[in-house]
Amino acid sequence: MDNNYGVNNTNANNDKGGFLWGLLGCCIPLVGLILFLVWKDQKPATAKAAGIGAIVGVVCVVVYYILMMVLGIGVAALGM
Repeated sequence: MDNNYGVNNTNANNDKGGFLWGLLGCCIPLVGLILFLVWKDQKPATAKAAGIGAIVGVVCVVVYYILMMVLGIGVAALGM
């Protein structure tokens, strides 16, 4: 007996994740987060790729700002 009343399973066949969605999420983390939230039920593999890309993008920005702050304090301490 089929209990999937009105559920469309065609998206499950097209859900391959995709490197480009992860790259988009990395470059624009807000878009990656939105795509993750929108697709988490319909396309879980693609949503995961976009979500991981968003996390990687945010972590890269945080590391960049910490590095720039440390370098700025170091240069200021040397008196340059």
